[in-house]
Amino acid sequence: MSTQRSTLDGAAESGEQESVRHDSRSPSSESGIRDIVVRSGGAALVALERLAGGFGTALLALFTLVWLAVSAVTALVGVGLLMAPVGLRLLHSVAERERGRLTRWGPELVGPGPAPAQLRPALTDPTTRRELSWLVRHATVGLFLGLIGVLLPLCAIRDSTFPLYWKLLPEGATSASIGLGVARDWSDVLAVALLGLGWIAIIMGLTPGMARLQAKPGRLLLSVGPDADLSLRIAELTATRAAALDAHATELRRIERSLHDGTQNRLVTVTVLLGAARRMVARDPAGAEELLERAQSSAEQALAELRSVARGILPPVLTDRGLEGALAGLAASCPVPCRIDVEAPERRAASVEATAYFVVAEALTNIAKHSRAEQADVTVRGGGGRLRLSISDNGRGGVDENGGSGIIGIRRRIAALDGTLTVASPPGGPTTIEVELPCGS
Repeated sequence: MSTQRSTLDGAAESGEQESVRHDSRSPSSESGIRDIVVRSGGAALVALERLAGGFGTALLALFTLVWLAVSAVTALVGVGLLMAPVGLRLLHSVAERERGRLTRWGPELVGPGPAPAQLRPALTDPTTRRELSWLVRHATVGLFLGLIGVLLPLCAIRDSTFPLYWKLLPEGATSASIGLGVARDWSDVLAVALLGLGWIAIIMGLTPGMARLQAKPGRLLLSVGPDADLSLRIAELTATRAAALDAHATELRRIERSLHDGTQNRLVTVTVLLGAARRMVARDPAGAEELLERAQSSAEQALAELRSVARGILPPVLTDRGLEGALAGLAASCPVPCRIDVEAPERRAASVEATAYFVVAEALTNIAKHSRAEQADVTVRGGGGRLRLSISDNGRGGVDENGGSGIIGIRRRIAALDGTLTVASPPGGPTTIEVELPCGS
């Protein structure tokens, strides 16, 4: 009996342990599903925004394509020859607009430089031929995909909220957004609501691929070709490299100055005090103890300054807690009340996160010193291969980039990563700093 009881007890204990293990796995799996849904929803929202932007440029492309087609048809009577230069300028303008749009959502799309706007040189220009090929694709397939991207969320909202307003519709009105069916009872209403959920599933599943398909012709045909002149891009990269080297040299000088003027002096003081205490320990123990206390205090201050210098090179909190946690620490230590809003779930390269951290740190320092602001806001968004920062305050404005405001240092840090910086600071405020850092695709 005792053997049987022990066996049963062991089996029950094993069952309880298995139940505990099962229960401990359940929240993890639910959290994983929730993370997948959140990521899919975020990717779908970004894709819808990209499709809507592509729809705008596709409308311009369609107008340009019609203009060029009319120019070609009427060229025999001479009118098209007058219309052609305007159409070519439209073509180059729309193509450049599309390059800017694609650059905002991914790796930088470098243009080939100025293209001819006159008919004769344009006929033999490879850039114009590539832009024409893109125009035809974007004005047809791109327009269709963009239209779907605009209509899908409208259909999803209309159908999923149908139970809220269906009784307000006139009798005989179609119930579904696709123009089918008439809702006569709650079963029909629920069917329309399920259709709305279907639209949401389609948005989450298909729109990222649709956005990539819409952008593909632009990335293939609007980038520089093998025969393009890259001298402008080489000059730009040379200037960026020089700015990066200047920023690096400035940072080294700052570290050297901090070590020389602060930590080194503290350590010299510790050495002098320890030597004096050693000579006094025999004849004046009380005085020697006082000197030792002063030496310990100086050593602690030297250690604190060393930690401060180390945090200035690469803050450990950035590695431990990520960008959001590091920026929250900056906001907590800022004399001006500061709100932090970070939506960048994926970790970026260490150089990108460090640059973003130091940009925000320098901007908040400037706000505390010069702006007389009562509130500051920091917004960080990640997506499309770029990290976007916005730092704003309600201070007096009038930021002068050349007046020692620290903007030059921020610009050099950003230039090292080939990012962009925009400063809007009218007199009287507010001041807004917009930063974009490429993160790769």
